[in-house]
Amino acid sequence: MPHIALNNDLPGIVGLMSHRPDTAAPLNELADALLRAPSPLTRGERELIAAYVSERNETRFCADSHGAFAAAQLDGGRGLVQEVLGTPADRLHEAPVAPRLQALLRIAAEVRQQAKPVSGEAMTAARAVGVGDTEIHDTVLIAAAFSMYNRYVNCLDTSLPDQGDYYTESAQHFVRHGYSLTAAATVECTPCGCGS
Repeated sequence: MPHIALNNDLPGIVGLMSHRPDTAAPLNELADALLRAPSPLTRGERELIAAYVSERNETRFCADSHGAFAAAQLDGGRGLVQEVLGTPADRLHEAPVAPRLQALLRIAAEVRQQAKPVSGEAMTAARAVGVGDTEIHDTVLIAAAFSMYNRYVNCLDTSLPDQGDYYTESAQHFVRHGYSLTAAATVECTPCGCGS
């Protein structure tokens, strides 16, 4: 049971955002900018970074949501995502993704762990496989932002969805429409309660 009384029974961050649409709007706009705006990283890669950070932060709702969103947009789908999420930070060089994404996940893992400069080793490894400034910038910002989102969800002890297909159905919506609550509020989306 959440630590605060919500005006809905929606799970995870969806319940918190439905409860406080005033704070939800800028948080969703940030998610759209980070995960959907033009970037040298694909949407699937950015979702995978968000899911990886959430997995390391033990935020089940966010890891499963963004894992499903990544799976819907990456070759290899759910199997690939599960393998990556199960890879410890010190073994990311073994993750079943390209070296460029391995290096970015390593950077994300460091950002998630503590607020200090990313190690020279991680930066050198990223540069060695052709990672550019924009990719590094976006990865650091995704990892920092998702550490915040994860704390929002975990610290208020939000609930998990009851339906087993919740994440897969939510992925269909978010891949199509994005995160902004203003994306379209015309048809009730039963799985995620987002209103579109």
